[in-house]
Amino acid sequence: MISTIKVTDAEYVSDFKVQITFSDSTRQVINFQDFLDKNPHPQYDKYKNLKHFKNFRIERGNIVWGKDWDLIFPIEQLHSGEIKNQGLSLQ
Repeated sequence: MISTIKVTDAEYVSDFKVQITFSDSTRQVINFQDFLDKNPHPQYDKYKNLKHFKNFRIERGNIVWGKDWDLIFPIEQLHSGEIKNQGLSLQ
């Protein structure tokens, strides 16, 4: 039986870093700066402003930004501590 990993807590650390706690009790500090800087999609531009970036929440076991989940990442990437952007690994 495969257990599904979920985000259980997320806490703003500094700059564009968030400490994420998962249902298996592991934690990762994820730096979203590179993703935001290198992603060309204008939909994410407002999250380059810390006021908007800090406004995340946990919904359905994931960390999300925006009313309609404007910004969301695969749990596997968050759990590994490695965010990917257009096929490139950003650490």
